[in-house]
Amino acid sequence: MAPIIGVTSNVELDYLHTVSNAYMQSIIQAGGIPIILPIGIDKHARQLAEKIDGLVVTGGGDIDPTLFGEEPMPNLGMISPGRDSFEILMIQEMMKMDKPVLGICRGIQILNIAVGGNMYQDIYSQINESLLQHDQKAVNTHLSHYVDTPENSLLAKIAGQARFKVNSYHHQAVRDVPKPLAVSGKASDGIIEAIESTEHKFVLGVQWHPEPLAVKGDGISIRIFEQFIENCR
Repeated sequence: MAPIIGVTSNVELDYLHTVSNAYMQSIIQAGGIPIILPIGIDKHARQLAEKIDGLVVTGGGDIDPTLFGEEPMPNLGMISPGRDSFEILMIQEMMKMDKPVLGICRGIQILNIAVGGNMYQDIYSQINESLLQHDQKAVNTHLSHYVDTPENSLLAKIAGQARFKVNSYHHQAVRDVPKPLAVSGKASDGIIEAIESTEHKFVLGVQWHPEPLAVKGDGISIRIFEQFIENCR
């Protein structure tokens, strides 16, 4: 049977739930059945995690910095506290059950926070070194910069190569990564682009957006979703 995949949604002002159709289609294309998850059901997180076979944590707005011990900086964008709390609980419950989790863009950041890590609220004001353009001025299927991944990482095995190009739409980024997660991808400027668990069968976070790339036929992006779905079976 096709696995049931819970998909978190972007929430604007805690009342309008939205999610790109590319997430839905990339999951369907890989053999899964996507179900959109609303916020406001925190007390049912464990029950929900028991019912679904895998979790995709999607992209969207910024994350409340008080979750990792900081206060808002001037360049922090729109946040959704309800979304933050629900996604953290879902990630934690899924990891307790060793069920697959795929975090995308914002999803990699909240995944890291869910296990006690932190992040940059705004890379351009917090990092002094010269950085790449991480919010590309191009269509979302354009591959704008490279990611390097360690040879024996889950990501490298999926990609089939140690270096490949990705799209990029973010101004926040993962900073310190605690166990059981480990860094498995970086951009040439040092920004963390991927993390994965060393203790679970499939927990992967990527800073880019593979979903529109998968729909357009990009091989690495397709394999990310295929391997995720295969581990959900």
